[in-house]
Amino acid sequence: MRVYRSALLRFADDGSALYDEDGLLAIAPDGAGRQRVVAAGAWNALAAEYGQGAVEHLPGRLIAPGFVDMHIHFPQTDVIGAPAAGLLPWLENYTFPHESRFVDPAYGAQVADFFVDELLRNGVTTALTFATSHPASVDALFTEAQRRQLRLITGKVLQDRHSPDGVRDQTEQSLIDTEALIRRWHGVDRLGYAITPRFAPTSTHEQLSGAGELAARHPDVWIQSHVAENLDEVRWARELFPASRSYLGVYGDYGLMRERAVYAHCIHFDDDDRALMRDTGTVAAVSPTSNLFLGSGFFDYAGADRVGFGYGLASDVGGGTSFSPFRTMLAAYYVGREGQTKQGLSLSPQQLWWQHTAGAAKALGLAGVVGNLQPGCEGDFVVIHPAATPLLARKTAQARNLDELLFALIVLGDERLVERTVISQSLPDSQAAGT
Repeated sequence: MRVYRSALLRFADDGSALYDEDGLLAIAPDGAGRQRVVAAGAWNALAAEYGQGAVEHLPGRLIAPGFVDMHIHFPQTDVIGAPAAGLLPWLENYTFPHESRFVDPAYGAQVADFFVDELLRNGVTTALTFATSHPASVDALFTEAQRRQLRLITGKVLQDRHSPDGVRDQTEQSLIDTEALIRRWHGVDRLGYAITPRFAPTSTHEQLSGAGELAARHPDVWIQSHVAENLDEVRWARELFPASRSYLGVYGDYGLMRERAVYAHCIHFDDDDRALMRDTGTVAAVSPTSNLFLGSGFFDYAGADRVGFGYGLASDVGGGTSFSPFRTMLAAYYVGREGQTKQGLSLSPQQLWWQHTAGAAKALGLAGVVGNLQPGCEGDFVVIHPAATPLLARKTAQARNLDELLFALIVLGDERLVERTVISQSLPDSQAAGT
């Protein structure tokens, strides 16, 4: 058993934060050898039972759940920060040419190593990520995640039309490759597979139908794609699928909406779309830095809450501009404020943090597994140094309550806050350094 003494943050089932200024976290292996939380709470309440042996004391630090990134593109690591007029030109001029390089397994392995380093350096311990249309890219990322014992979900991108040579796949072979990858990787260690149409306009009827059939045969895998990100994209989807009620409805028509289905962006929705999300158990990956960078629009938090469908936060690198959850949470705050006159919304620090940890885990169908530090959860956590910079030290020292502390970290923080990232299965010998 490993026992830590520090300020401690975790979440109740209703999303409210639970905070102990002097907390205790105890983690021990379960019967399968995976490290799990066995106790979490106030030091005074738990020390008699758990604090009598060796304790790692971390004064001035905050232990918090590892962050969960609901949508990120591993092959776009080197596309981040590329200038473009909007989504479709950005794909054509930067993303597709770069993704074509992942046909080379050695190149994919090199990027996967760097990508996982960046996740851990930023405190991300669970990620739902796109690979490319090349099966080798999936193998490269899963291999690296397995080596680091990271909880990670990914899948081969399906795109058999409206895509250039180098990334366009063949319909029948793409589905054969997808099923083979599911059988090879899904459920191995902490890995999960996601059936991954890039977005509806880049898949034929036959490919989308085949993806829906795969989803029906493998109900425990994830589904991921993009929807309603950009108005030009929405118009294009309507032209290509005139029989569907809406862009989102295309995915429903092909059997690609259900629990464990995650759609990035979900900006340009009406209430019928929101009800379809709710009724099918489909969730949104909110990607605010990407939406701001590409000028796509603003996720309607008020609409999502009013109709009642799930969502969580995502970096969406490389359209997104940072791997850092702190930058993503701050951008989500901006998005909420931008729509305040219409939505009447100002997201609280606790809401923002929940969306990137336990709330995101819940949206992925992983509540009680990751994203939290309640007993039974896997022991993924970050050690945060609130005084990581002079300005942070000055500001956090003046915090009068939890909201003021969390908001200072969100507004002023980045990867420098993450002193250490700890992965459940890697205790005690393979703790990944943050900074």
